[in-house]
Amino acid sequence: MFRTALRTVLAHKARLLMTVLAVMLGVAFVSGTLVFTDTIGNAFRNQSAKSYKDVAVAVTSHDGRGSRDNGPKKEGEQSPGISRQTVEKIGAVDGVASVTGRVSGFAGVADADGKLIGNGWSNTGANFAPGANGQDSAYTFTDGSGPTRDDEIALDKSSAAKGGYQVGDQVRVATNGPVKEYALSGVFTTEDGAVNAGGSLVLFDTAVAQKLYLEPGYFMDVTVTAAPGASDSAILTDVKGLIGKNAEAQTGKQLADEQAANIESSVSTLNQMLLAFAAIALFVGVFLISNTFTMLVAQRTRELALMRAVGASRRQVKRSVLAEAAVVGAIASAVGFLVGLGLATGLRSAMGSFGAKMPAGPLVISPTAVGAAFVVGVLITLIAAWLPARRAAKIPPVAAMSSVHAVATTRSLVVRNSIGAVLALLGAVLIVAGAAAGADNGRLLIGGGAFLTMIGVIVLIPLLSRPVIALVRPALQRVFGVAGKLAGQNAVRNPRRTGATASALAIGLTLVTGLTVIGVTIGQAVDRMTTDNIKADYMVTMASGGPLDESALTALEKVSGVSALSPQQATSLKIKGEFHATSAVTPGDIEKVFAFNDVSGSLDTLGQGGIAVADKTAESNGWKPGDTVEVTYSDGKSARLKVGAVYAGNEFLSPVLISKDLVAPHESKPYIPEVWVKMDGGASAAHEQALVDALGDNPGIDFMDQQDIRNTFGGFINTALNIMYGLLAMALIIAVLGVVNTLAMSVFERQQEIGMLRAIGLDRSKVKRMIRLEAVVISVFGAVIGVVLGTFLAWAVGETFKDSIPGYTLVIPWDRIGIFLVLAGLVGVLAALWPARSAAKLNMLTAIKTE
Repeated sequence: MFRTALRTVLAHKARLLMTVLAVMLGVAFVSGTLVFTDTIGNAFRNQSAKSYKDVAVAVTSHDGRGSRDNGPKKEGEQSPGISRQTVEKIGAVDGVASVTGRVSGFAGVADADGKLIGNGWSNTGANFAPGANGQDSAYTFTDGSGPTRDDEIALDKSSAAKGGYQVGDQVRVATNGPVKEYALSGVFTTEDGAVNAGGSLVLFDTAVAQKLYLEPGYFMDVTVTAAPGASDSAILTDVKGLIGKNAEAQTGKQLADEQAANIESSVSTLNQMLLAFAAIALFVGVFLISNTFTMLVAQRTRELALMRAVGASRRQVKRSVLAEAAVVGAIASAVGFLVGLGLATGLRSAMGSFGAKMPAGPLVISPTAVGAAFVVGVLITLIAAWLPARRAAKIPPVAAMSSVHAVATTRSLVVRNSIGAVLALLGAVLIVAGAAAGADNGRLLIGGGAFLTMIGVIVLIPLLSRPVIALVRPALQRVFGVAGKLAGQNAVRNPRRTGATASALAIGLTLVTGLTVIGVTIGQAVDRMTTDNIKADYMVTMASGGPLDESALTALEKVSGVSALSPQQATSLKIKGEFHATSAVTPGDIEKVFAFNDVSGSLDTLGQGGIAVADKTAESNGWKPGDTVEVTYSDGKSARLKVGAVYAGNEFLSPVLISKDLVAPHESKPYIPEVWVKMDGGASAAHEQALVDALGDNPGIDFMDQQDIRNTFGGFINTALNIMYGLLAMALIIAVLGVVNTLAMSVFERQQEIGMLRAIGLDRSKVKRMIRLEAVVISVFGAVIGVVLGTFLAWAVGETFKDSIPGYTLVIPWDRIGIFLVLAGLVGVLAALWPARSAAKLNMLTAIKTE
């Protein structure tokens, strides 16, 4: 029977091509994902191990992290980091060969056009820490040397190339303070993660870096190298006795292991996401494979009957079909695995083209990846072919010999439709219940309900195809005549086949539509949030997301045309023993740059030593205008302040507002993440240039008008949608192959019928039109089912988080849905090109004689 199966596969290789392609694409997705994640995980682990190879002990100060870059310190925190004296004591510990102190923060480099090189968050500045030999082991200089004066810097090789800089050139560097020019002393290469992520790295002299990012004489991190034969654990014990409670010491091996675990976690998350989309593609492929084997069985009834007549049992016939599936799955898996290797290599190169440099390393092909490729490919093919094999085994020899195909009984159809209805109804109930429950529990219910509903609808699609397609049949006949009438009839001739083909498209369009509806709805909610809550013309921020220097606020206040200006200076107030996120603002100007709704009390009290509180915060604490509360500032000093106003909270305002003048005596260096500016006459190119000039054309500072703010939030949403569309593309490609496959095999089945139509006067152009219209009807039918399901799921998911997004109202993007339906029709036309051409080329006399 295996030899028979093998001969059958070879005899029908053309008809099995689409099945091979579907399995191949799914397997390529799976194997490519596994190889890609294994490769990048291994590369980053090796890079991490290399970074800590010579590190015996590493000390990290938690104080230093908060003194300049991470916001205001809370009561009781010490500052600023690891002192030079402590570093010297560590250097004197037995077994220590050398000690290196590190300090880092934001530093952005301008290119020739004054624009920032890199993306802000990965633009880093650090200190050059040479050893006794004058070299810093973390960096390899390809030109020049490290900075030794306060007016020198060194720059990573990639950033120097992007900016066109050479040793000796003047380079404009932006930190959290005013932009300055430095002489380029050297160019280096490094394995620093920020540089590999597409950012830049600027090296300063240690004293300069300490002044910029911490305080003179202090470090954020210290690395210790051991003398030959010294024990890392012994050094660690001694070092722990020298550092304070706000610093942590670990061995280099512990750090390497910890970072390896973090890398493993990150790679695992990426792996799971990609495999989820691969599973969707494979699920869609099941319908194509099942359709193929169903049609092959139907076309081979006489052959199967002959096997039964000469003694083959039902079990042997079933095994024969499954053996064919196994052979097809194995071939497709082998090809798919090779394609997956190419996909993994391509993904790695693509990341580099987007500016994310990957550490060097070989392509990792693990036994898991190889095994998964073949197990998934063969198993999916066998599962999809099981029902067709079962039907093949149940065909009676006599009925098959007389070419009477087994027709589904009324009882089987009733059972099928009943099961589908129950599953769809149960799924819909769970989805509605999840929407009502909300939060994470609600989303879990919606996920389970979506799965049941999808299965139920797939089971019911053959039943739905007749009435739905019947609605468009009159229009097809009126517009396209006989070809349209025949196309409508052919589309519902075999509802199961039509349903299986449409199901593949329905699954893809369900996901695409659901994501689109949610994305557009959130995007419009963010737009409304910006329009309704922001009066300011500009928001000024650091590109790194860090704080602006206080000098920036002073410079902006002097710009001609500024009618109102207020920072949202981040601070923290302890009220009744509980810390509350607070913004220090400019009284009198804050209400000119933000819209305050439903205010009780008066915001004027901010200028009179009071505080303003968001409504939810006030409600949870039982506060109302006129109440007096005990407040503890970040330096530990206390005061009694009056609640002067309660306002409707929004996403742009902190829950507590206080005058910046009231906070100033309690903070030596204010933390200002953003400044909001209102201009006379509104936003304009001239006004923006005036603000840019006031801050010295600093490449590290962003100036965003209201449209830019909307675009920033909308850009995240659009990027996420585009990634999802890209990941779903494989499933949609397989669905298109399913349409091609169904039509091609349908044309083969209907050769005699097409010959008869040609004989009675249907010309070749109308035959092509008939096949094309049939494909369009099936494709659009599947798309409509997908759009309806996707919209329903998007509504349900939106209900679970609408309370966390002010102004959330479901938006159905009819324009995009229209595009999806048009594209589905276009898919049908393209899918029908080959089958329609094959049908039109049939010789009518030969076709009529075909049995």
